[in-house]
Amino acid sequence: MEINELCHKTGEWLRGTGPESDIVISTRIRLARNVAHFPFLTRVKPEQKQEIEAYLRERVMRVGIDENLLYVNLADTEPVDRLFLVERHLISREHADGDGQRGVAFGRNEVVSLMVNEEDHLRIQVLRSGLELRETWERINHVDDLLATQVNYAFSSRFGYLTACPTNAGTGLRASVMLHLPALSMARQIEKVFNAVGRLNLVVRGLYGEGTQASGDLYQISNQVTLGKSETDILKTIESVIPRITSYERMARKHLVEENRAQIEDRVWRSYGMLRTARTISSEETLHLLSQVRMGVNLGLIDNVKMKTVNELFILTLPAHLQKMQGRELDPDERNVVRASFVRSRLGV
Repeated sequence: MEINELCHKTGEWLRGTGPESDIVISTRIRLARNVAHFPFLTRVKPEQKQEIEAYLRERVMRVGIDENLLYVNLADTEPVDRLFLVERHLISREHADGDGQRGVAFGRNEVVSLMVNEEDHLRIQVLRSGLELRETWERINHVDDLLATQVNYAFSSRFGYLTACPTNAGTGLRASVMLHLPALSMARQIEKVFNAVGRLNLVVRGLYGEGTQASGDLYQISNQVTLGKSETDILKTIESVIPRITSYERMARKHLVEENRAQIEDRVWRSYGMLRTARTISSEETLHLLSQVRMGVNLGLIDNVKMKTVNELFILTLPAHLQKMQGRELDPDERNVVRASFVRSRLGV
């Protein structure tokens, strides 16, 4: 398997199934780990960074995590390929923009990925469709256990797993849930919800995590504190919050339809019509229109578009994906034309 093989398919997390999948796009858990006998990357020398990459690559690939595991050396990868992997949520922007020897391993279904030499020596990630916190934790815990048989992790009996950033120390666990919340945004209730989330030491981020803005009414909610918290504590906190938010979103959708069904139908069908007829369209506008269509599908206003199709279009219409599918570099105007054509084709026009 190579990167080019991923262009016309998407990962398991976009299939649009699983608990609460009308609102919850995906569940992700990451674990930060470091190798005991190497310095943190903030203090490492170039030759040590290369040694860490070789050490972890060899162990990641032999431990039996996934029989179809692909390893990509990011130091030898073109910028468009690195951006493509960011858009797939397989690596972070920081990992893509980093320097020196670093890489990522991932399986064909993209459920498991492992970043080598990102902020920490190793970042393990499991990404699933719908609200699947417990199942995601069980999978990533198994992967972590496999690797622990081959890698001597930096660990303190007092502080837990040691990480480059102190905020990740302890469990090293970051759990996040990606939510689609168009009705709460339309009802101007989104800030109230997020203020309440913040009081529980959870943080709200955009589509691509820390430092990104919300696009397409997509938000990621994740834990902010790891030190002094067990894995069970972290998962319980998020499990207690997400159902409340999904309940508020459903109530907001119901209220909007009951109060002004014609206006909601018009908004949804205008968005659908624009996507089916546009000859040039930006990434930001596409995400906005897809958000409205996704809500329309869930409300039963549109019955000839599958949830999986809409979810996939959120990713497949991004810049690197379009360029990979075309096999060449595209300037912004060219991307807008190609994007519009691609959306029309996927919506059956």
